[in-house]
Amino acid sequence: MNEAFFPAFFESFFISFGVMIGGALIGGISAFITGEPILTKIAEISVNIRIWAIIAAIGGTFDTVYSFEKGFLQGDTKDLFKQLLLILSAMGGAQCAAEIIRWFTQEQIS
Repeated sequence: MNEAFFPAFFESFFISFGVMIGGALIGGISAFITGEPILTKIAEISVNIRIWAIIAAIGGTFDTVYSFEKGFLQGDTKDLFKQLLLILSAMGGAQCAAEIIRWFTQEQIS
């Protein structure tokens, strides 16, 4: 983690938000091409890609796992806390995008 925390915090939110919105809408185009119900497919895709949006936002899992290891084994709780906040930010971005997609499609997302 060589970059400042707050830019990484906001990037984490908006990357997961963008992956959710972009992936669902591009998937909706594929539903249109194949003749499936577009809004239903967008809602299904948003449910399926939520975890991938979070993983993409935190930059994979190796840096996060290393920071958790450093926090637990070396007693560096500052990095551990920062990683938890980055993960929560990514989860917030994915949840916010899921709510917008739910409003747009009027489908039940769980």
